[in-house]
Amino acid sequence: MLSLIEAAGWPIWPIILASIIAVGIIGERIWSLRHNVVAPKDLLPRVLNEYKRSGVTLDMITKLQQHSPLGRVIAAGLQNEHSPREIMKESIEEAGRVVTHDLDRYLTTLGTIAALSPLMGLFGTLVGMIEIFGSNSPTGSNPAQLAYGISVALYNAAFGILVAIPSMIFYRHFRAKVDALAIEMELQALKLVETVQGERKIAAGLRQDQNVVQSHR
Repeated sequence: MLSLIEAAGWPIWPIILASIIAVGIIGERIWSLRHNVVAPKDLLPRVLNEYKRSGVTLDMITKLQQHSPLGRVIAAGLQNEHSPREIMKESIEEAGRVVTHDLDRYLTTLGTIAALSPLMGLFGTLVGMIEIFGSNSPTGSNPAQLAYGISVALYNAAFGILVAIPSMIFYRHFRAKVDALAIEMELQALKLVETVQGERKIAAGLRQDQNVVQSHR
């Protein structure tokens, strides 16, 4: 491996640095965008059961905000349980935008690496071409310099493309996964809104019936 780096010359180092950053981002996003970490399937049923038993408490809100991205969205909705449906939905949408922004973390950098790696490889190719032209002189050509220029040109182009392909694949994969997670969190939050608003209607109906009974007495 060291011999390949030496053959590629100094232009290979920015490509190597970009590849290290890309690998780090890919590993971190694979770990952070796990479904059971972002949007656990059992979270909403547990929250609804607790809500029906004891209503909204400060301890419930705190635990949800620290639990997961979905928990933060649900907590934003529950904090506005006494507000009209539209306000409750707006609070959930605002929290969802913040959570989605957090899920997009580092993806811009990964996409930039995917786009720039071939250009860095092209830059190395141009450096190699300059070495090739510099090997020619009126007295003849320098075979060692000619071979070095060719290796610089080819290795940098190859490494640039090698870094760009997986970076672009994972970039698009993560963007699609974030979109899917955002939609799922929105759907679960809408279920929360319907349940809470339904409970409020039932409670309001019971109070109205009680008032009617008391008035007749």
